[in-house]
Amino acid sequence: MAMDSRVLVGLTLILVISGTLLVPGQGTCQGDIEGLMKECAVYVQRPGPKVNPSAACCMVVKKSDIPCACGRVTASVQKMIDMDKVVHVTAFCGKPLAHGTKCGSYVVP
Repeated sequence: MAMDSRVLVGLTLILVISGTLLVPGQGTCQGDIEGLMKECAVYVQRPGPKVNPSAACCMVVKKSDIPCACGRVTASVQKMIDMDKVVHVTAFCGKPLAHGTKCGSYVVP
């Protein structure tokens, strides 16, 4: 069951990156999007406990333009990932999202 949800999260992220689920008008983000999918998806997926990400995930987060990626989060993606976990992962990795940052319809408290 856990593997199935990881595959679903991965496929959803691939659709976002490929443009299938993109928010209209949003451009391409800088950073290693493939690395985010590979290294960090397990830490932000629904359901499951909030856990600290791996060093490999943090390395990718630090190289990525996370606020830009937030601009590409659609309602479909938000059904697959836990935005509170996204905030936790970015903060844990030393690249916290600023209060008020919007990720899809989620606003960072």
